[in-house]
Amino acid sequence: MDGSRADTAPTFDKAALLARYREERDKRLRPDGNAQYLELKGSHLAHYLDDPYTPMVERAPKTDHVTFAFVGGGFAGLVTGARLVEAGIKDVRIVEKGGDFGGAWYWNRYPGAQCDTASMVYMPLLEETGHRPTEKYAHAPEILAQCQRIGRQFGLYDNALFHTEVTDLAWDDAEKRWVISTNRGDRFTASFIGLGTGPLHVPKLPGIPGIEDFKGHSFHTSRWDYAYTGGDPLGAPMEKLRDKRVAIIGTGATSVQAVPHLAKTAGQLYVFQRTPSSVDVRANAPIDEDWFEGIATPGWQQRWLENFTANQAMGNATEDLVQDGWTDLSRRIRAKIAALPREGLTPQKMMAAFEDSDFEKMEEIRSRVDAIVQDHETAQKLKAWYRQLCKRPCFHDAYLQAFNNPNVTLVDTEGQGVERITETGVVVGGREYPVDCIIYASGFEVGTEYKRRAGFEVAGRDGLKLSEAWAEGMKTKHGTHVRGFPNLFFVQPTQGANLISNVPHNLTESGRTIALTIKHALDVGAREVEVTQEAQDAWVSLLLTGPGRMMMGASDCTPGYYNNEGQDPGPAAKLNVGYPAGPSAYFRYLEDWRSSGKFEGLEFR
Repeated sequence: MDGSRADTAPTFDKAALLARYREERDKRLRPDGNAQYLELKGSHLAHYLDDPYTPMVERAPKTDHVTFAFVGGGFAGLVTGARLVEAGIKDVRIVEKGGDFGGAWYWNRYPGAQCDTASMVYMPLLEETGHRPTEKYAHAPEILAQCQRIGRQFGLYDNALFHTEVTDLAWDDAEKRWVISTNRGDRFTASFIGLGTGPLHVPKLPGIPGIEDFKGHSFHTSRWDYAYTGGDPLGAPMEKLRDKRVAIIGTGATSVQAVPHLAKTAGQLYVFQRTPSSVDVRANAPIDEDWFEGIATPGWQQRWLENFTANQAMGNATEDLVQDGWTDLSRRIRAKIAALPREGLTPQKMMAAFEDSDFEKMEEIRSRVDAIVQDHETAQKLKAWYRQLCKRPCFHDAYLQAFNNPNVTLVDTEGQGVERITETGVVVGGREYPVDCIIYASGFEVGTEYKRRAGFEVAGRDGLKLSEAWAEGMKTKHGTHVRGFPNLFFVQPTQGANLISNVPHNLTESGRTIALTIKHALDVGAREVEVTQEAQDAWVSLLLTGPGRMMMGASDCTPGYYNNEGQDPGPAAKLNVGYPAGPSAYFRYLEDWRSSGKFEGLEFR
């Protein structure tokens, strides 16, 4: 069997599944929540943050003025900068702590790294740059190259500051501008500023006792050490691992992609697992040039974006252009709901249909493990016992197969994680596994406070700190504008579409909106743009009429960054939601809002 999707729906005992889900969740609950991970910045472990890819170039500090500055050189900064340039605002400066554009895709160069949402909707500005993705799920080098292509085409390299971190951001009310200070001695000003630091740029390490004692080699997956492993991001074999015993700690999305490549070359590979990922079919394939030429008519990517969102986020799409694992689950849910009798279309019945569809999908995914993994005991340990959307769904056609290699050993920790690390190895259940190298696939900080992740405080009008303004939760209009912080724009999904399956769609729409807003301000001679208190309050009130955090707060979800490591996130988290009518409706609303030219709820002074 090839492990492809089953033709018939599996049968299941719903009560037994829910009991198993709760049992597996309870094994993994920890009272320390996010505190189980180590903060690297400012600690003796800060060397894990060093840039192994690009040497730092010395330069003189900047003390000039720009029309627009953006913190973060990933997709958010690139799409916003590009839209500003298109609007005729070319005086744009992007500040980025990495050595080039790319954000997460600058850092993630581990072997096998690729997007898990289809390239056609994931990679931004494909139509504008004229790039045809080479495969349905592009690998990291191609995504990084697209980021660099955007930077070149829109002239964003000219003013960019790389290997630079903002240390302070303060509004100067007298001059009506932002003052930006950095760790490179810069102190420059900007009329407008955008923030797009994102959640995937601050690496974290697990707080395992003895982590500092290991005498072998170690690194985080976002700082892959090809000098040690051999190979390169393009996929060359890691020949230097032929005689090495390698441990990889973590089995999330990164590990799912990296393990097959390590399995090909490592003398011995130990995969340390606390919680298995759900791994569905990926079915990656090259994108045919002739087919692409046929569909790439004007406006093609926007149509694909809207179609994916309408399918995946329960919109009213009549066709599925992308046809991937994300839209598959949504198609199933819609079919279940459509089969309900009219009198059965109650919220309770619809939620039950949603739940049944998820149970069926997860049973298929667990059956796929049995079909692929030859060792029965290993297969049982690789099965994910939780709802698919409790954790980031994974899609891969070589990860499960890697455990059939004689040099690969799954070390399942029964939900407890690694016990400790010694000078020579990794200990689980009292047994030490001697290794030469430890690779930490432990991800990035997501649940920590914004100030900690950003690395700086934002001080707005009258010295109001963002941490103070958001002490009781995030409060914005559109997730973009914040009262008390004029001329500042956030680029991120929360309190907007909140479309997590394809974050770039959120960012591209935000970038287009911000560019039009700033152009309008400049056209009318306004020096300040700020949301009114009434408009912000009204938006927050509207958000609270929605269904809330849904699956992310499900009581039987296994701990992870989706649900704050299983801990109560506090009352502020109730505001970490999106537009009540859903992403597709939000994007339509936002298009009407910005194209009207009224920018309702904003003051231009």
